[in-house]
Formats: sequence, C-alpha cells, structure tokens
Amino acid sequence: MVTVEERYDSYCAADRLFYDSLGSAVEQPTFTAARRPVPEGWRSEPLDDWLIYAPDAGTLPQQGWKIHVAATPANAERVLDKVWDYCVPRGLSFKFLRGPRTLLLRNSKYAARAASGKFLTVYPRDEAELEVTCKELDELLRGEPGPYILSDLRHGTGPVYVRYGGFAARYCHSPDGQVVPAIEDETGTLVPDRRDPVFHVPSWVTLPEFLGPHLAARNATSTDEVPYRIEKVIHFSNGGGLYVGRDVRTDTPVVLKEARPHAGLDADGVDAITRLAREAEALRRLADLPQVPRVHDEFTLGEHRFLALEFIEGRPLNKVLVDRYPLIDAAATEADRAAYTRWALDVHRQVDEVVTAIHQRGLVYGDLHLFNIMVRPDDRIALVDFEVAAPVDGHRRPGLRNQGFAAPRDRTGPDVDRYALACLRLALFLPLTQLVRLAPAKAAHLADVIAANFPVPRAFLDAAVEEILGPPASTATAGATDPAGQADQVQPDRIARAILASATPGRDDRLFPGDIEQFRSGGLNLAHGAAGVLYALHLGGAGRWPEHERWLVQRATAPASGTRCGFYDGLHGVAYALEVLGRRQDALDVLDICLRQPWTDLDHSLASGLSGIALNLTELAGRTGEPALRDAARQATERVVEHLADDPGPDVSGGRHPYAGLLRGRTGPALLLLRRYELTGDPALLEHAATALRQDLRRCVTRPDGALEVNEGWRTMPYLGQGSVGIGMVLDQYLRHRADERFAAASAGVFRAARSPFYAQSGLFAGRAGIIAYLAAYPDDPDRRRELAAQVERLSWHALPYADGTAFPGEQLLRLSMDLGTGAAGVLLAVAAARRGTPVALPFLAPLTGAGDPLASARVTDPTDQHGRR
Repeated sequence: MVTVEERYDSYCAADRLFYDSLGSAVEQPTFTAARRPVPEGWRSEPLDDWLIYAPDAGTLPQQGWKIHVAATPANAERVLDKVWDYCVPRGLSFKFLRGPRTLLLRNSKYAARAASGKFLTVYPRDEAELEVTCKELDELLRGEPGPYILSDLRHGTGPVYVRYGGFAARYCHSPDGQVVPAIEDETGTLVPDRRDPVFHVPSWVTLPEFLGPHLAARNATSTDEVPYRIEKVIHFSNGGGLYVGRDVRTDTPVVLKEARPHAGLDADGVDAITRLAREAEALRRLADLPQVPRVHDEFTLGEHRFLALEFIEGRPLNKVLVDRYPLIDAAATEADRAAYTRWALDVHRQVDEVVTAIHQRGLVYGDLHLFNIMVRPDDRIALVDFEVAAPVDGHRRPGLRNQGFAAPRDRTGPDVDRYALACLRLALFLPLTQLVRLAPAKAAHLADVIAANFPVPRAFLDAAVEEILGPPASTATAGATDPAGQADQVQPDRIARAILASATPGRDDRLFPGDIEQFRSGGLNLAHGAAGVLYALHLGGAGRWPEHERWLVQRATAPASGTRCGFYDGLHGVAYALEVLGRRQDALDVLDICLRQPWTDLDHSLASGLSGIALNLTELAGRTGEPALRDAARQATERVVEHLADDPGPDVSGGRHPYAGLLRGRTGPALLLLRRYELTGDPALLEHAATALRQDLRRCVTRPDGALEVNEGWRTMPYLGQGSVGIGMVLDQYLRHRADERFAAASAGVFRAARSPFYAQSGLFAGRAGIIAYLAAYPDDPDRRRELAAQVERLSWHALPYADGTAFPGEQLLRLSMDLGTGAAGVLLAVAAARRGTPVALPFLAPLTGAGDPLASARVTDPTDQHGRR
C-alpha cells in the first residue's frame, strides 16, 4: 500500500498531471511589490520561489544571523510593503516569496515544518545591524499576525524571528552522503547548515546578548501547566502534532490534537486553530455515535490550542490492509481471497452506515479515506479526524483532501462522502484509487481487475464506477483519449511516445517531468533527470534524440552550484549516459568536472556515493584507456572497502539507521567489488563482496509466505532500489563465482518476493518495473519467465493515457512521472528487457568492459558450483 508522504502534496498544486514547483510555473499571481521597479542602484533576481533584492555596491558575509518575517495571506501585502520600505533606504539585502499561492503552500498543512512561516528574509551585515534591525522591525510590525517559525527564535511577540545560517550558496555532504547547504565551523570546514523545525545555535556561535531574554521567553512555556502527559507522538504536520497522552487526574488514555495559529492552512486559507474548533463542534454534535471519538477536553498551552479526544484502540485501515491483503501473497488461495472479501465487504458496510448516520445529523464528514478509518481489535470500525466536517446546508468542497478519495469539483454536500465511499469500494480490493484522479475512466478498469481476482458481487463494483464517473461530461480529462488500463497499452513504442510528448526543452530546470527529487538534485541525472530518460529511450529501442541530448550537454558542462557528482543523482551518471549515447568527448568533459570535486569523503552508496563513482570510473577507464580514470577508480574502491569495516545500528533499514539495498545499502559496494574481482581476479575483493552482502542480509526478514524482504521496522520492502530484489540480483551474480548456502537460500526467498500479484507502484526503483527487470535477468529460467509474463501483464493496472501514448504514475501515485527511477522511462527499460527475452540491464549489472566471461573466472577460482557440488 502507498503511504503518502506529505511533501509530495505541495508539488501537486502547480500542474494537474505532473509534479512541479510553483517557482517553475509559467504563470502565478505575484505580490504587488514583485512588480515594483527595481530601485536605482539595486539588482533583483529570482531563485526558486523567491525574489532576491540587493544593492549593487553591497557586500555580505557568507554566513551569519538572518532575520525572517512571517505573514498570513491576509496581511502579506502590507507586511511586504513595510519591510521593503524599511530595507531599501538602509541598503539591507532581502528576499520574499513571490506570490500569495506560494505563501499559502509554504504554510499549508503538509508543508515542510522547517521552512514554514518564512515569508521574508533580511540579511544584516553584522550583529550590531542585526540588533537594530530586529528592534525596529519589531516596532514597525507590531500587531501583525503570522505563523510561528519553528526553526527560529522569536524576537518579541510579533512576526520577527532570527536564525544563524548561510547567506551564500555553499554546499557540503551530510553524514548520509547528500549534498546540503553548508556553513563554516570554527576551523573553516564546511558543515551542514541545519534546518530543523527547532531553534538551534551552532556550537561555535555565541547567541547575541540582546537575544537572551527572547530565548528565556521561548523556554518559559512548559507542558507542566496542563494535566496531561504526552506518552507518544503519532504524527507531526505543519498544523501541529497528534499524540497519545494520559489525563494524570484520572489516568485516562487520550489522544491530544494540537493546532498552531496561522499554520497548517488548507486550500481555503483556513488555519489549524479554526479547523480544530470546527472539529470539536462536529464531534459534540455526533456524540451519540459509537463510531465517533468523544471530546474529553479542550485547552490552550502558549498560543497553541489542544483537543483531548477519546483514545480508540485499533489501527488505521491502511495498515490493517497490509497485513490482510491476499494479493500481496503469491501463495494465497481462493479460500483466502473469499475470506478477505467477506471481511472487506463488512468493513465497507460499517463505514457506509456511520457516514449515513452523520448525514442524518446534518453534517458532511468530508475526509473519508483509508487513513481515517480505524479498525478495532474486534473488527468494529471508527472514524477519526473530523476537522473538515461541515454542515450539509451551504456545504462547500473541503479545503483538505486525500487525492485518492477526493470528489471532483462538481460534488458538494453528502455527494462528497458518497464519492469517497465509492472509492473505498475499489480501494479495499485494489488500493490504487489515486489513479482515478488522473483519469476517471480508470475506475472501470480497476473494477474489472477486482472482479477477476476476488469473488465480489459485480453490482457492488458497478455502483462504485457509476458514482465515480458521474455525468458523462465529467469524465473528460486532458490527454485521456483512450480507455485506460488495457493490456495492449503497455508497449514500448506507446510508452516512448508519451515520454517524448512530455518534453519541455524550453525549461532550464528539467527536460522531462519526474519525481519531486528533480527540485532537489536537479533535472540532469540518471535517476530523475534527462540523462536517465535518454538512456532508457536509447536502450529501450526508441532511438537517439539529438535535440534533447544537446539540452543535457549544455547544462551538464556548465552545472549549477550545488550539482551533485554521484552516479544516479549527479554528474557521474550523466557522463556514463553520454558515453552510452556515443558522445564520448561530452562524457569526458563532464567527467573532468566530477574529478575536480571533493568526492573522496562521500558515502559508500551506488546512488550517490563511492560505489557508483568507482564503477563509472572503472567502466570509462576500460572504454577509453585513460590511466587517470583507472587510478581514481582504484582509490575510490579502497575507500569503499574501508567503509565496510563499520556497520553500525540495529538490523533495520532506513530512517536513522543504515540503509539496505542496491542503491543506498551495502549491496552497491558488493556490486562494485564483484565487478572489480572479474577484472583483476583478486580473491580479497570477492571476500569483501560477501561481507557487504551479509551486512545487507542482516536487515532482511522472511515473511510468512517465505518471501525475503528488507525490514524497515514498520514495513518490509521487496523492490529493486531499497528492497530485497536488488540484493537478490547481486547475490546471484556472486553465486556464479562461489557457492554459499546462506546466499542460495536468500536468493530463493528473493524470488518468492518477486511473485506477488500486487505492487503498489509501477516504477523501476520501488515498483513492479523493478520486479520485471529482476525477472528478465534470468532468460533461461522457465519459472522466472512464466512469472515475468504475468508481471508484465499486470503493468496495465497502473497504465494511464497521455497524449497518444501510455504513461505511468510516479512515487505516491499522485502525478505522472517520466523519469527512470519512478516513472515511464524505467517502465520502458523493464518492458524492453521482457519483450526481447534478453536483459536490457541497468548500468553495471553486467560485467564491465574488459572483464570477459565471469563464469570462466568462476571455473578457474572455485571448482564448486553454486549448489555446493564438485
């Protein structure tokens, strides 16, 4: 099942079909000040969502104390005019968000908490100017409301805040190998500029004396002031927190819901405080319904408002589905699917009944989806999160929506809930209703898939489709010219046509729309940028596209500051793709840029670190004969081996712990060491590869059906990028050289993980396309070939029409993606591999140039085959 990451939601506002940032949108409303003439002697330039203004003759330090000013959509114009008129006469550099829509998204419920509230930034030249500016802006803006900026220290009680950080665009690598904004420490070393949602002063920086009283005021508020103890954090959003707590007066467990003023805005600009008050009113109105939590208490702490609610024992329906859903298990029987069907139909009946009861009491629930349905231990359901519930009379479309259940604009009142109930009919059996938002006609195809896999009454499904499609006119969507989801839509030529139709060569930031990672790592790289798409088009049989290649070369040979140099997320991958495309000199030019960067302290990963870089250098050294590349590859390999000596943390992947898998785990180093072993014959490299694989297998678990998957603590992952299938591909390549009973058993478990009928996404790194790429790597194995055919056919479950071709949804299924890692380019590569009967491999999953036959090496070094026979 897809658990929606909140940061994706903010990239859905600019475009209906693709993830995009408002800063890249062709048209958006701007504040009046953005249209003012640039003051004489000043310069202005855009940067992402910001407009920057600075005096021509002015200079700033590279880092220091900066001032942030908060504002609401209602007072932003007024606040901006006051700050502009203050800064310009004083020669103070400043920047501001360019338009009201951007401000709304920055303060929305699902915006990044660390950046929330920041509307204006002012750059004092020294601490003396900092103090004067803070005091004068505080006086100038007194009484102006604005959201609290969590990363900063508030000056006074108004909208003025301060934080120490970088002024200039400088970058370094974080401990996990990511390129991040940087500041200098006391030794002059670049270190990450921490941007957490909590105020932080670097250890070598002294807080200015005038800020001392403001820090004391910040620390004065304590939870000791209220009769509740917080025991567990359920969830944070920009609007506040959700906690499991306890009333210390009665020892009663409660859920505490927190709301911050002027923050957590919905599409209508309503803040979390207002929604919390509405929720309390709605819950009291529904207090007689046992499926609705009771209001225990309301109270204020500082400026935050809290609602104490009845604690409901149970789990959200989306998590219950993960445990019970039979299409995850390839061994599930017809009896298993029938038992699940009975349970799912009963869940829907219960939800339908409580929603009907809510309507009878004059309210619309407005936010029905899998996350808001709680399933108690006895399978009775309850509904939670009533913050958009509203009276039936005069009802408007809710300002907060789950995109897999959100009704079209023509539905209001009880019809909003009826639409969501129809989506629930489908989602209980095939949780892909996000696709219906992109192409409503997809609902009929999902119903057909359900009918073919579950004994569900057809009338139950037909009613859902009829409710979702509504009047015939409402089914029209841009680009949706064919019925979605037909198996014959999943053809390489159709996928290639969709990719090429999406190209935007007039943009500088990206050529093909893809994952939101484009707006962090850039639009050039293999995983999410133009290099990966052009590589997939070429290997997938769609040919070369010189105009698009020129777009890539022009930007890769003059990269923007902060561009990464990793293989999948940076310029090394671009160099590799250009070499594959026959543009060797361009590849060498990009590689020369890479080698001038400080890369030796990167992490061990294939995606962004030393393993990917060493593999690329080794391959390009073999192709070009350049000794400098060979020497650099050897140096990078030695550093990777040093990394393997340190394997900290528990046997869980991700989060604060080391990752497992091909892209970020120890499997990437194992792949490097295997490829180097095939070139050199050095047995120590094979030993190091085995060590790396064992380290990743530590972080795998075996599911009840025998499938081996990566353990992330709260879920297990079978996928190519950060799951077990990527590990399995390298395990099998190791077993070609040396027998290992544990590795052979793990390999069998990985194959079981690749036989699930259902995968939530279609992409290469975290979806069905990666499963297909894995299965296609074994063209002589009849069991895997049979499974491969079934998995290719099921790609149609995610297929969507675009232009005159077929596209696929990206990560989270909220928008289409054309990139290699999450979208159509990766699907194209996988389908081409399956259709041809020979693998069209990702880079380095076949022996490197000059390695010869790896099986010949195995016969020389070890007379034992992978099954332990001699």
